[in-house]
Amino acid sequence: MRNTEIRKTVTELQNLYADLETLKSIIAEKEGMIKEEMEAREIETLDLGNVIIRFTSVLSSRFDTKAFKQDFADIYTLFTKQVASRRFSIA
Repeated sequence: MRNTEIRKTVTELQNLYADLETLKSIIAEKEGMIKEEMEAREIETLDLGNVIIRFTSVLSSRFDTKAFKQDFADIYTLFTKQVASRRFSIA
């Protein structure tokens, strides 16, 4: 692939990234509208016939690695390992 082709592809990617952000914003707005309506109705499930919408509370337990590292640094280092990866970015 030549540099001109890469430049063209990068421009296309940048346009797609911009479109993606716009779509994410629109999706968040539409989801927010539905969530607000469900909260106003005080319902967690909405059956529309062809689709069921659920907006439920979920409790989960997560391991607090920051606190564990602070309180048990020696044990924390025994169970951590470095992992190599590659990062792609356009600046």
